[in-house]
Amino acid sequence: MRLFTTLRQQKSLSFGLVLVTLAVGIMIGTLANPRVHAARSQSAAPDATPLVIPDAVQLGNEFTKLAKKLEPSVVYITADYTPKVGDNPHKRRGAPQEEEESGPTTGGDEGLDLFKRFFKNGPSGQDAPQAFRQQQSGTGFLVDKNGYIITNNHVVSRVDRIKVKMHGDPAEYRARVVGTDPETDLAVLKIDGKSGITPVTVGNSDSVQVGDWAVAIGSPFGLEASVTAGIVSALGRDLGNLQMQRFIQTDAAINPGNSGGPLLNIRGEVIGVNTMIATQSGGYQGIGFALPMNLVARVYNDIIKSGKVVRGSIGISWNKGNKPELMKALGTNQGVMVDALKKGGPADKAGLKDEDIIVAMDGKSVKDGDDLVGRVADTPVGTGVNLTVDRGGKRMDFKVTIEDRAQVFKDDPRVAGSVPQIEEPVPGKSETVTQAKFGMKIKPMSDAEREAMELKDKRGVQVVNVDQGSFAEDIGLVEKDVIISINRMPVSSVEDIRKIQSSLKSGEAVAFRVMRSNQLGPRGGGRPVQWSSFFLSGALP
Repeated sequence: MRLFTTLRQQKSLSFGLVLVTLAVGIMIGTLANPRVHAARSQSAAPDATPLVIPDAVQLGNEFTKLAKKLEPSVVYITADYTPKVGDNPHKRRGAPQEEEESGPTTGGDEGLDLFKRFFKNGPSGQDAPQAFRQQQSGTGFLVDKNGYIITNNHVVSRVDRIKVKMHGDPAEYRARVVGTDPETDLAVLKIDGKSGITPVTVGNSDSVQVGDWAVAIGSPFGLEASVTAGIVSALGRDLGNLQMQRFIQTDAAINPGNSGGPLLNIRGEVIGVNTMIATQSGGYQGIGFALPMNLVARVYNDIIKSGKVVRGSIGISWNKGNKPELMKALGTNQGVMVDALKKGGPADKAGLKDEDIIVAMDGKSVKDGDDLVGRVADTPVGTGVNLTVDRGGKRMDFKVTIEDRAQVFKDDPRVAGSVPQIEEPVPGKSETVTQAKFGMKIKPMSDAEREAMELKDKRGVQVVNVDQGSFAEDIGLVEKDVIISINRMPVSSVEDIRKIQSSLKSGEAVAFRVMRSNQLGPRGGGRPVQWSSFFLSGALP
């Protein structure tokens, strides 16, 4: 019995030892197994240390705060339309009409091909020729808790339906146009049914300086709430024919789809509306333009008040390319030369004439054409102003009543979209060509040619040829230009030019007023001729 008990105790002890051994083996295997796997998984680089992701810690900076603050206020806009068969989409959404108070430029609009108003059109960003429903898109931003939005006019111009989407909100909201202003390329929209709207903070664009941080938020190529940063590159940038627009230039990246979005300062205040880019590729090249917020606010306030923008006008045209030497040649160092008067317009009724120089308005000096346009445009319609004019070296005052520009220029071809059918002057066989010492050949004009160009007082002598390297070539005269005055002295014949040139000495400033056709006539493809009036000037060699 004792033997049996002893054997059973030895058996239990052996079984216990086996269990302990198995447990120790399992523990060793468990600890060793990851090392084995790690060694096997790192067979390509066994001596490399695996990367470890640290705990998330948000660093944050001023741009981060700005983006979080503004994203709820920036909206993505899509607009669809059905183009007519044969409709040219580029013409349909072209740049706004040139400011009526400004005369035409001398070189056509080829240079402005560089400047693109940008929005995304279709999946590839290209205009499709098919006559079925198409879509374009852009950006806008909320400025009022009741759903009012500012964007560019070219984003929503002549479309059938507008939809707005906000960052983080899957819903789409139908928008209606409250009013537009093509001259500044701005539009005001409104959405309903959205609560908890956070409007942007409006900044004062007059406080912006070159070198300030600039941040753009928009939807380039449909990529919503994209944020880019740069600096303010320049202020008051003039882009040629866009008379009512003086842009803030920035190198913050903006692309198709950014149009209508806000340009912000480092405090998150809106200082401009992104409107254009200068590009040779169609995309970002570091040169973007935004309308200053102070101008935008004036337009917005007019639109929400009356649905449109009313600007004053005195009914004149002037040329932006006038040089300092032109004013010197005409006996003054400032002012605006009147190129043409709108017949029956305020200035015409008050007694102003072509080639008058407006030097002051209500006793305050007029610096240049932009200065005059800005002051006249901001003057309430019906207000009488006093214009001081230099006429042939004599100062004269005229009382002019400001009128609504839309009414003053309602029949203007640039506004109405029509151009008179004018035949291009054709030289006759018996015409005499004369060499002028300015470095050009000239010829007299017939009464029929003058009538076709609507020249007054039988003025006009046509340039037949310009000598290479001559004074005439240096100042920009070209073949077929029509000279109508020199230093404000009327030119009606070749003899007039001879008399004037004989009285001028080397080093004197000379100003030619010329007419130039800027389109081919019926013999060049069926298009009507348009004539521009402007000055060319320089100092005689």
